[in-house]
Amino acid sequence: MNLPRRRKVVKSGILRGPQRFWPRHRRFVKSHCCVVPGCEATDIDFAHIKTVGSGGDDTGGISMCRRHHAEQHTIGIETFQAKYGIDLWALAEEFVRLSTDTAMKDAMQEQAIRLHQVERI
Repeated sequence: MNLPRRRKVVKSGILRGPQRFWPRHRRFVKSHCCVVPGCEATDIDFAHIKTVGSGGDDTGGISMCRRHHAEQHTIGIETFQAKYGIDLWALAEEFVRLSTDTAMKDAMQEQAIRLHQVERI
């Protein structure tokens, strides 16, 4: 049986957006324990607090065990933060600040410079 011919990809001329997935940063985040105080679980997920569909990327990720990750999706971010007394957004920023992924940090810096230049126009 032969496969159908390959289709040609039409180039639209639109520039691709910034990279959103950073494997090295994901590994760094997952090397930590669950962000919920007192949780001793070892099955750690890279949990997004801002989804890709809403403009998020790996810079909005934190380490959570699977149980807390599922709970956060069920009850919502605000309720989850109040229940456990943690600031998920601050934790995500701290993971980015301490990340070992220099390529991600360089790309973020470049994007910030471009945004600043656009604002000045």
